Amino acid sequence: MSDLILTPNFDNGDDFYEALLNAHDGLTETGVHALNARLILILANHIGDQSILEAALLAAQKANSG
Repeated sequence: MSDLILTPNFDNGDDFYEALLNAHDGLTETGVHALNARLILILANHIGDQSILEAALLAAQKANSG
């Protein structure tokens, strides 16, 4: 698999963001965390490449510390 893509790479990002927010409607904080964890695991399974997943974790950690 290729390198991790960190630039915008999908159409209708605003539509996805709205759908993501809507998926959280009415959930408790615990429910929000559970939904996010399930989504992460589903997407990680879809990606299926350990090196890409580790690169994504590093990128997320770096973005969080900056």
